[in-house]
Amino acid sequence: MFGIGREKRPEPDQIEVILGPRATLAGDIRCDGSVRLDGTMEGGSIETLGNVLISESAKIMADIRARTVSVAGAFKGSIEAQRVELLASGRIWGKVRVASFLLDEGAFLQGELEMMGEVPEEPFVIPPPSGPIPVLEEEPVHKR
Repeated sequence: MFGIGREKRPEPDQIEVILGPRATLAGDIRCDGSVRLDGTMEGGSIETLGNVLISESAKIMADIRARTVSVAGAFKGSIEAQRVELLASGRIWGKVRVASFLLDEGAFLQGELEMMGEVPEEPFVIPPPSGPIPVLEEEPVHKR
């Protein structure tokens, strides 16, 4: 009617949504661009083709699916992303499922970290024997 609509998707690193430092949100965010969080999110989810930036002042309780997630503030929930950066002031409580993970000194993670992708062969596993284990009979030792 007024020509409103998306003719072209934004670049994935272009910030499309900002939650200000004095704002509180309870709900879901879905977009194509990046999301910057400076305030508080109390439940819900964030789903984007871009990046999610959680600043030092942010307190986020949500589930996130994004390309890259950078955490400098407090986060509780689950993250699924190609890359997660847990910066020096960042704190995560929850589950992180990721292909690439960066942990700065001073950061905090309590929960589960699951690496996606091809699982390398474990070098510490001894293969099972291919047949029965041979038993050698020793000659009896005689006492004198």
